[in-house]
Amino acid sequence: MKPQQAVAELTFIVAGDPDQWTGGYVYDARIVAELRRQAWRVDVVGLEGRFPQADQRARRSLSQALAALSDTALVVIDGLAMGGLAEEVEREAERLQIVSLVHHPLADEAGLDEAQRRAFRDSEARALAAARRVIVTSQHTASALRDYGVPAQRLRVVEPGVDKASPATGAQDQEATTRPWRLLCVATLIPRKGLGLLVEALACLTDRPWVCEIVGSHDRDPAHAAHLREITRRHGLTERIIWAGERDADALDAAYQRADLFVLPSLYEGYGMVVTEALSRGLPVITTTGGALADTLPPEAGIAVPPGDAGALREALSRWLGDADTRRELRHGAYRARQRLTDWQQAGQRFLAALEGLPDMSIAGTFRAERGLPS
Repeated sequence: MKPQQAVAELTFIVAGDPDQWTGGYVYDARIVAELRRQAWRVDVVGLEGRFPQADQRARRSLSQALAALSDTALVVIDGLAMGGLAEEVEREAERLQIVSLVHHPLADEAGLDEAQRRAFRDSEARALAAARRVIVTSQHTASALRDYGVPAQRLRVVEPGVDKASPATGAQDQEATTRPWRLLCVATLIPRKGLGLLVEALACLTDRPWVCEIVGSHDRDPAHAAHLREITRRHGLTERIIWAGERDADALDAAYQRADLFVLPSLYEGYGMVVTEALSRGLPVITTTGGALADTLPPEAGIAVPPGDAGALREALSRWLGDADTRRELRHGAYRARQRLTDWQQAGQRFLAALEGLPDMSIAGTFRAERGLPS
């Protein structure tokens, strides 16, 4: 699809370093790459400051980034950078063509108290009301945002794509009996990822031969990361659970390739891109039904358990570790699911389509009327 000349360039704003290797940042980077491949000019801006509980540095950074844009400029703002900064977005909403990209609502993050949850919900609802279009990465998030007052006609769903990858060694229908099973989890060390539940579940399975590598940044919540390392030590699992930290693309691919099973114990996901990455390599998956994960994992390709249930997670892991028929069945299911995955080129084309036909209307008029606010 050829972009119209009038909208052939945009600014893409994210919170912090755009080169982070977590699901949302990878999505943003791959969409930007596809837009550029379609001859769009895309300027990526990484904001300074703290997110999503924005500090003054973050407020100043977004204000300056938006103020630098010319009138009617098209700008896509990642929800992590936008949801806590409603005032800054509202200030420029009538002058700019603002599109919000929401991976999941900020209020759905784990570990928030009720006051924080309410503040995020109110701020994000205001910010979304100032966006001419809201793009989400799953039908689950689209449904959730209708409760934020986002009209269905301003919502578009663009699910992530995935690169074609060679099948992992563990995806082959051959059982190696001379080494422990290699479990892989890719997740930032924050409470929402449920990694403490994974440690507790594995602590009850020390009679089985396994090692678990957990790839993900320790920097988002250093206190929680330290807690996870401490409970690992307390359970005597420091030789079996490897907290590998963040890895670049090549090292991450190598981790997938040497795995036998992918595990993601998240309490909530707006999509769960790492599940799709595992499936692209034919790896079976054990995860939860938290948020969009209930839809992301095909039933034949893995086992899904209720979020926050360490016992159910332990039983699923025990079943996979102890039953050759289960392993064989899920490998076959994962390999079939691998054939049906959407690639990033298709995702990019859908994102381009989602940018078409932005409403040419006054934010202060029509959008306020939609929300029943005085003009």
